[in-house]
Amino acid sequence: MNALEGLKVLELGQLIAGPFASKTLAEFGADVIKVEPAGVGDPLRKWRLLRDGSSVWWEVQSRNKRSVCLDLRSAEGQEAARALALEADVLIENFKPGTLEGWGLGWEQLHALNPRLIMLRISGYGQTGPYRDKPGFGVLGEAMGGLRHLTGEPGRVPVRVGISLGDTLSALHGVIGVLTALHHRTAHGGEGQFIDVALYESVFNVMESLLPEYDAFGAVREAAGSALPGIAPSNAYRCGDGQYVLVAGNGDSIFRRLMRAIGRPDLEDDPRLAHNDGRVRHVEALDAAIEAWTCERGRDEVLAALDAAGVPVGRIYSVADIARDPHYQARGMLVETQTADGRSLKVPGVVPKLSATPGRIAHPAPRLGEHDADLLRAGWPARAS
Repeated sequence: MNALEGLKVLELGQLIAGPFASKTLAEFGADVIKVEPAGVGDPLRKWRLLRDGSSVWWEVQSRNKRSVCLDLRSAEGQEAARALALEADVLIENFKPGTLEGWGLGWEQLHALNPRLIMLRISGYGQTGPYRDKPGFGVLGEAMGGLRHLTGEPGRVPVRVGISLGDTLSALHGVIGVLTALHHRTAHGGEGQFIDVALYESVFNVMESLLPEYDAFGAVREAAGSALPGIAPSNAYRCGDGQYVLVAGNGDSIFRRLMRAIGRPDLEDDPRLAHNDGRVRHVEALDAAIEAWTCERGRDEVLAALDAAGVPVGRIYSVADIARDPHYQARGMLVETQTADGRSLKVPGVVPKLSATPGRIAHPAPRLGEHDADLLRAGWPARAS
C-alpha cells in the first residue's frame, strides 16, 4: 500500500508551484485529478524543449495524475469543479488571490460544501497584505525573499538560479502544510483548513541567519561568488587542469585533516585557526593556501586525495555527469519510463525515500482531457492500479 493511498487531491493550479505540490503527493499514492482548460491545457505542456509538440518537463510534473478539462470561467465548469471538490480531501491552487472567489470556488464557498476539505493556496505574496493582488512568479519571490541579492559575483548584476527555485520551495512548503493539516483533521476534530503559502515567504524561510544578523549587527550580507561568507574554508578551488572542486573544510576536525592533506602542518596547528570564527578572520590566506595546492594537481587527483583524507569534496556536475553517475543509478534516481504515447524517457526518481511505503511512478503524465469521460460522468471513482 502507498502511504497516501485513498487521499483525493483536486489540482486547479498550473505551471509549477501548485502542480509540483500535487506531483509530490501523487508519487506517494494520492489520487490527483488535474483540471486543465480544454484545447490548450496547462501551459507547461509547451514549456522548454518539446518532443512531438509536447514538453518533456510535462512528463515529470504531471506523472501519476489524471486530466479533466473544465472551463472554470463558465457556470458549467464551476459546477463540475464544485462536484469534484465535494469529494476531495485536498484542493491545490496557485491563482492570483481572489480568482477562485470570482468563480464561486473560494475557501468560504467550498468549505461550506465540504467542511473536511483542505485547500492549499500558493500565490506570489499571500492571501493578505498590501501586495496580495500583485501577480507573482518564482523569480520575483526569489528576489523579494532575499536570495537574488546574494547570488553572483560581488559588484556584478545579481544572477538568478537557473531553475524556478521559488516555485519549488513554495510547493514543498505547501506539501508540509497539507500533511500537517491532514494530521490535524484526523487527530483533532475532523475539519479542514486552508493553507496560505507565499512565494517570497518560502524563499525567506530558508535564508538562514540573514535577518537576525541584520537586526543584531546591521550587517547586510552581499553576493560572494563561490564562497560562503562567515564559514571557512568553504569555496570552489581551481585545479591545474582548469576544472574546479568544491571543498567544505569548515568543521574543526575536518579543517585539520584538510591542512594535513595539503601539506600545511603550520596551519593545522595554528591556534588562531582552531575554530571557525578565527578561520573567518584569515579566510583569504586559507583560500590561497588551498588553491595553491589544487592548482598543482588535476581535478581527479585532488578529489582522490581529499576523499582519502576524509574531507568533504566534490566536483560540479552537469546533467551529462548526472546521467552517467553510478551513485545516481544505484539510488534509483535515473528512471527509465514510457510516456503515454509509448516512447522511452529518462526522468528523476522519487524523493524522499521511505523504507516501508516508498513513492513510485505508477503511470505516465496524462493526455489532455484523458479522463473526462470517467470523471465527468461518474464522479470520483476508485483509482485503478
